[in-house]
Amino acid sequence: MTSPHHTPDWLLERIALGELPPDELAAARARLAQEPDGPSRLAALEADSRAILARLPPQAVAREVMARAARPDSTVAAAHVVAAPRRVEASPPRPSWRFLPVLVPVLAAAALVVLVRPSTSSDVREAPATWGTPGILEPTRSKGLQPRLDVHRQSAARSERLTDGAPARAGDVVQLSYTAVGKAHGVLLSVDGRGAVTQHLPGHGEADSQSAVLERSGTHLLPRAYELDDAPGFERFFFITADAPFALDGVLSAARLLAASPDARTAPLRLPPELGQTSFLLEKPSP
Repeated sequence: MTSPHHTPDWLLERIALGELPPDELAAARARLAQEPDGPSRLAALEADSRAILARLPPQAVAREVMARAARPDSTVAAAHVVAAPRRVEASPPRPSWRFLPVLVPVLAAAALVVLVRPSTSSDVREAPATWGTPGILEPTRSKGLQPRLDVHRQSAARSERLTDGAPARAGDVVQLSYTAVGKAHGVLLSVDGRGAVTQHLPGHGEADSQSAVLERSGTHLLPRAYELDDAPGFERFFFITADAPFALDGVLSAARLLAASPDARTAPLRLPPELGQTSFLLEKPSP
């Protein structure tokens, strides 16, 4: 006797947000409709989202963040200080990614960023962010729902959802997020057109000899946004996932090899078959 199908919470979130390919979304909704509590669970989630937005409209959140950011001695509620991502490969002196911490909003709709440069003070203010859009799934993944990497660009006026291959330039502020789809361990890094490799997850200061422990359901923002530097050509992000912990050194070595090759813009990382990967490319056209 088989157990009745029950849509997990992480998939229910994806259905509510419409974050599935059209055919998968239709199939998931059809299965949900057959579950005794499926329609009511979805309705409750959507009603809760509307209620939160009613209490915290994006305009009000934006005004509050701007007001707090204008006070030099203030911090945004729930803010915390985190370090900049770590370059794992020596490169010629140049502007690095500049740290811009992020306050995760209750919902993706609350979208405004306050650009705050690092200073000598330990008082670091945070800015809210929204969701992004999926990058390219590499062939190391199987069919069906896959872990994904999202990127969105922030400005003082709005937050823009990016697609893979979107144009970008030095000074753009981008926020990364991931959806693990059940995978328990992962690494997030980037390579750029100058051949440098940047480690984003695990973060600086964490025990980083091994992969990070992932949130296995839902979409999760990294705790900081980044300002793109002047590396030419492109910035390409990779999200590497597995069911079990894996060594960080091997992944970084593969990233260094790819970063030094002429195929760094398009080729996958050379990784063991038990590691999945997805990438997201930002093109940086010459001025």
